[in-house]
Amino acid sequence: MNLPFYIARRYLVSKKSHNIINIISGISVVGVAIGTMALIIVLSVFNGFDQLVVSLFSAFNPNIQITAKYGKTFNLSSLPVDQLRKIPGVLHLTEVIEEDAMMKYKDNQTIVTIKGVSEDFIRMSGLDTMMVEGNFMLQDGEKDYALLGYGVAGALNANLQDYINPVSVWVPRRDASFSGGFENAFNTEIIFPSGFFQIQWEYDVKYAILPIRFVKKLLEYGDERTAVEISLAKNADHPAIQKKIEMLAGSSFIVKNRYQQQEILYKIMVSEKNYIFMILTLILIIATFNVIGTLTMLILDKKKDIAVLRSLGAGKGLIKRIFLLEGVLISFIGALLGLTLGAIVCWVQIRFGLIRLGSADSSFVVSAYPVVMKVADFFVIFFTVMIIGILASLYPVYNIRKVDTTMVRTE
Repeated sequence: MNLPFYIARRYLVSKKSHNIINIISGISVVGVAIGTMALIIVLSVFNGFDQLVVSLFSAFNPNIQITAKYGKTFNLSSLPVDQLRKIPGVLHLTEVIEEDAMMKYKDNQTIVTIKGVSEDFIRMSGLDTMMVEGNFMLQDGEKDYALLGYGVAGALNANLQDYINPVSVWVPRRDASFSGGFENAFNTEIIFPSGFFQIQWEYDVKYAILPIRFVKKLLEYGDERTAVEISLAKNADHPAIQKKIEMLAGSSFIVKNRYQQQEILYKIMVSEKNYIFMILTLILIIATFNVIGTLTMLILDKKKDIAVLRSLGAGKGLIKRIFLLEGVLISFIGALLGLTLGAIVCWVQIRFGLIRLGSADSSFVVSAYPVVMKVADFFVIFFTVMIIGILASLYPVYNIRKVDTTMVRTE
């Protein structure tokens, strides 16, 4: 067995000549463990929220979105739609027209963004999982229906059971002129809502999903589109497919994946996670000061042992390695204990959802804090703790040469 490791292990688990050193050693292990546990729990919660946000936006944002590089609309004929559909890995393609409009129901009205979508939207969208009232339906034969964001429905006070009063949609005419009266300056159509969806407040108060044929008629559009949305197979090579789409679309179009569509949001989430990691790491560094105190007192307590080892021919390097390994063992045990406890806490939260989000009747999409454990986080935290522990151990070990053992009796 390695001699420095054997002696360091004995110093850690055996009873010291002063009981206070045992207590300080235990406090050091507990301090490292608590800091490690806090790191893994907080990062796992951030992972849970990241995954939740991604799943929410995935229900609305497509895998790939194609928009015009210049201007608001483009002619669909200028995009090789048939070739895009034939790319391996492409499942569905939806034509999209977005425009601001006013919706009115009885005496209530609100400004919304109407999103006209073609038939493939029903098959490619995950919006059906976000329905809170009604049905996920846009067309039934020749009849058109609207899907309203929950905030839009609330602003209109819309009623799905009202089959007499439809929702009217108003948009300015292209040749709008107010000289003939206010109403003559707008195109208007009526439609009944089929259901309400709830994704995220920013979308819930903004969007209404309509059939593209309804929006084309309302806006007097022909071949114009504002976007084309594409869904991809899960096991497909998404970056490679995006490059193929960019080549086929040409320089007149912008092709964005799901993360690029919400680039600012995802950057903010990553930054928040990194900042939290740094803050908790600083707390962990403060906790490791206990390791410095523990090693310093242990060195003072073991002056007799140091003198014996020196008399037996042990060099300074061997003695330093003994106490350095002592600090490493404290950090290792604390890190292992903290990761284990953190994993148990995270598992309990995943399994039972003990810590709730808001009240029991909260309208939030999840009732408890979401938690996702990642193996990479465990490795990063473990190595971070070990590096901090080693650096904290270096100071008292380096100063071991200052310990005076000349007056120590070794008999």
